[in-house]
Amino acid sequence: MSAQAQADQIPANAQAKSWGDGWECVRGFRRTGDACLAVVVPANAYATNRTYGSGWACLHGFREMDATTCLAVVVPNGGHLDPSGTSWSCLRGYMEADDQCLEIVLPPNAYLTDNSFGSVWRCGRGFEVDGDTCAAIVVPENAFLNGSGYGQPWTCERGYVENEEGCAAVIVPENAFFDDATYGPGWKCNRGFAASDDECSKINLPDNAHLDRSGNRWECHRNFQRSQGSCILND
Repeated sequence: MSAQAQADQIPANAQAKSWGDGWECVRGFRRTGDACLAVVVPANAYATNRTYGSGWACLHGFREMDATTCLAVVVPNGGHLDPSGTSWSCLRGYMEADDQCLEIVLPPNAYLTDNSFGSVWRCGRGFEVDGDTCAAIVVPENAFLNGSGYGQPWTCERGYVENEEGCAAVIVPENAFFDDATYGPGWKCNRGFAASDDECSKINLPDNAHLDRSGNRWECHRNFQRSQGSCILND
């Protein structure tokens, strides 16, 4: 087919493709069948002047509806328009509910969080969540607030150990020393002694035995094995 014949087949408002065969509509027009129809830009939109897509896009603050209309984004009280210009989000201190932004009512002794999930508020120091309120934490005598976000909110002072009633003074038995570990009775036996109830009993080493690394138990020398409280030579 001659170039003239090809030109005769190009409809109005179209042009030959810059590569390959055929034709394409010029900017501001879209192909419909074998014709190029003008792009109709709806209200609150602008022409994109692109050869693909709808040829238009909604203005900032509007969003496309039914591919023919741009409706204004209605921002509720307590909200703000998102940077995209097509949606909204609630301001700090508000939460979304049924296309509205409801003000968050804080209970006394609480503060807002930045959580995107879960509770939107937390209790201040010295208080803990109790339903929809913040109740004062009762710290027993000889204890202090530990600031932990979980578990027991208080810790016993040094020299005291937690029990059912609160914090009891650690009574260190003879041949023992105070131990500030968060578990146990609050004391450990000296090297060469073993805990027995609330006391430290001297360890009597059998022949061919020695204290282990803890110093509170014993084990047999190499080439000996334990048998009924003694160390016997391996066969």
